Amino acid sequence: MTTPLGEVLDSRRAAEFQKAARALLKEPLLLAHGPHADEYRLARQHAAELRDWFDRNVGWSLRVDAEAARLRKTPGAPADPTHPAREASRAQAPFTRRRYVLLCLALAALERGEAQIALGRLAGQVVLDAADPQLAAAGVQFTLERRDERLDLAAVVRLLLRYGVLRRVAGDEDAYVSGAGDVLYDVERRVLAGLLAARHGPSTVAAEDAGDRLAGLIAESALDSDELRFRAIRQTLTRRLLDDPVLYYDELTDEELAYLTRQRGFIAARISELTGLVAEVRAEGIAMVDPLDDLTDVRMPEQGTHGHVTLLLAEHLAATGGEVGRDELERRVRELAAEHGGFWSKSAKQPGAEAELVEQALTKLTALGLVTRTPGGVAPRPALARYAVGETVVIEPGARTPQRKAQAS
Repeated sequence: MTTPLGEVLDSRRAAEFQKAARALLKEPLLLAHGPHADEYRLARQHAAELRDWFDRNVGWSLRVDAEAARLRKTPGAPADPTHPAREASRAQAPFTRRRYVLLCLALAALERGEAQIALGRLAGQVVLDAADPQLAAAGVQFTLERRDERLDLAAVVRLLLRYGVLRRVAGDEDAYVSGAGDVLYDVERRVLAGLLAARHGPSTVAAEDAGDRLAGLIAESALDSDELRFRAIRQTLTRRLLDDPVLYYDELTDEELAYLTRQRGFIAARISELTGLVAEVRAEGIAMVDPLDDLTDVRMPEQGTHGHVTLLLAEHLAATGGEVGRDELERRVRELAAEHGGFWSKSAKQPGAEAELVEQALTKLTALGLVTRTPGGVAPRPALARYAVGETVVIEPGARTPQRKAQAS
């Protein structure tokens, strides 16, 4: 018995739609040329359907033209600092405050500049703009005379190259950093113009506090009816379920929790239809589990020393069940180094490396919603129980029932 042609075509179209949606969630800016060209073609092919889904369910606009597909994502929790921009290099170091400021100054300079620009000229414009008294009052200063400052600008430029805002014509950033040369770029103005994901222009936001300004950039229009308020709640909840590793009920307002309780099945079904994610519902919250395991920017478990240390500390915290201080975690890492150090990098076994290993592990566990930082250290969250290890069971050859492993005395 063969499957009717219509069903085959419908199934293929649904698979392509889902693949395009997942690509946009992972890379909200897909270029027609480059490593994501195939995903861009799918996004363009299903643009109308995707645009309707994102607009209706999360309030994100999707623009697709001959050069790029841009999904203007805004986070469900704008104040969450655990998913920063990262270097476009293998190290993927998170952007510092200095690099974020440099990124904004570079974008402003490119917006006013020509179709081609040299890195040295861009640096000069950044230095001029950085002399703004408001930046100086905030403690931000750039001269780009020091090597570390030029490294920061090079990291910003490489991020813009990855986004497709710049295209390198000649030269390389290392030569600029060392003072041995310069770099020439083409500026992709259409990509640059679509980079900012905000509902309101920055110049229209009057608030001075950074958090208030961020909220003002993505604020909804006046919600003067129940229908608009419910839609805003649904979109916020859907954004968080799409973006956050786990959504805890105790993080929601009473109104959001009441809406989610009523509409949980509908919202989860819509997300599954778009992405293939599967809802795992517990008493404390909801996690949308990814069967393909690639719709994330923070992976766990992960290979390498840091991934191993993170997994072992997660197991330790899950067994502890309560708040744990940094000193205890560092002591635990020293114990783990004696037991597992043969599999770790040489630097991780050096005396004094514990603090950095613990910090990197806590950064990842916090980003995944598995722990919460406290003034005294860190406290586990319910989802961390997933990493608890039970009592070891040994199955002897020929035995019908497993034997519990004897406890060390």
